[in-house]
Amino acid sequence: MALRLDRHGWLAPAPGVSLLPSPNRDTRPAGAQVSLLVLHNISLPPGRFGGPEVAGLFLNTLDYGSHPWLERLRGLRVSAHFFIRRDGSIIQFVSTDERAWHAGVSRYAGRERCNDFSIGIELEGTDTLPYADEQYLALRKLTPALRARHPLAAAWGHEHIAPGRKTDPGPAFNWTRFSRDSGFARRQLPPA
Repeated sequence: MALRLDRHGWLAPAPGVSLLPSPNRDTRPAGAQVSLLVLHNISLPPGRFGGPEVAGLFLNTLDYGSHPWLERLRGLRVSAHFFIRRDGSIIQFVSTDERAWHAGVSRYAGRERCNDFSIGIELEGTDTLPYADEQYLALRKLTPALRARHPLAAAWGHEHIAPGRKTDPGPAFNWTRFSRDSGFARRQLPPA
């Protein structure tokens, strides 16, 4: 089933899609055109998959006492537009028309503050563990829906827009496969 965004920038109902609006969002600057897709990875605690922690972080409901590592995230207010779990299910936290808080201090093509003009997708994973086939399939379904609504000119990793500060999605992400599946030409992706 093809995915599509409604007129408000939310995914229309589809199997494997959930909508959980995050409070960690705001309005994009006037005239901002969404032109960049930013890919990330996340697992909380690091290396553990399938739990409620990522959604809890993005919804400001994280149970910091559920694992000692999580305490370091207390007070952090972040979000992404989408989170793709290992099984390929997609959770949308922020409308693509709004600014999610995923990139932080960042720069792309001479422009600062990538949150202003990007869509952020978090993949459940780590820099070094191969991503699941189901995640690449979900990206293959999601990317055309995003490109149908927004003039995405490029897709880069968090590591490329915040070098030295971030390392995700890391060497385990297969940019060649993503290029083939998403329709982004190699020149629209980070340097190999």
